[in-house]
Amino acid sequence: MDLLATTYEAIELLINFDQQLWQIVGVSFSVSLSAIGLVLLPASLFAYAIAYHNFWGKWALLSLVNTLQAVPTVVIGLLLYMLLSRSGPLGDWQMLFSQKAMILGQMLICTPILISTMHGAMQNSDKRALETAKTLGAGPFRLFLTLSWELRFPLLASIIAAFSRIVTEVGCSMMVGGNIMGLTRNIPTAISMESHKGAFAQGVALGIVLLALALTLNLFLGMLRGKGQMRTS
Repeated sequence: MDLLATTYEAIELLINFDQQLWQIVGVSFSVSLSAIGLVLLPASLFAYAIAYHNFWGKWALLSLVNTLQAVPTVVIGLLLYMLLSRSGPLGDWQMLFSQKAMILGQMLICTPILISTMHGAMQNSDKRALETAKTLGAGPFRLFLTLSWELRFPLLASIIAAFSRIVTEVGCSMMVGGNIMGLTRNIPTAISMESHKGAFAQGVALGIVLLALALTLNLFLGMLRGKGQMRTS
């Protein structure tokens, strides 16, 4: 394999807006953005609840959340496959090998990551803003909004970390999506399949898209942090 020739061919695919390539990118972004969008608010509220309220079993719950972060994505995919297959208890939903199944799987993957990282940010935050809001008579949801604004940069970093995790996972998407071209083939499953076929150009092109995404997200977060520091200085 000629690395330079393959890279040149991959760049050509990107520049020429290869329809098949960008269709894969579209599926990947659509599924992952939908997944994180659906769980963002519930995960944030859950993290807020366990960070600022004491209840029986709190630490056991936190341990469970932290454990779920380490579950391999292929195991989540296997569990969903058994649930959504025709002989499974959720077979009537007819979701297997669809984007809905992929979204559900990625929701299960990113939820514990969001809860754990957001809980850590909230737990280590300056409590003065929250106490000030309480003295001004703010209700529970207003307190949550106040804290979220104060912690917007670490919370955004949590969202980026969770999104990066699901947009690059391959095990769950392969098992419940089926890697169907034009429907469920996303960037990681396409890279895996094309590499096994020896067609490296498309895999390299999709890898470049992921690298560009990672760079863009981190530059965006860095710019926001810089603006925040300028305003508070």
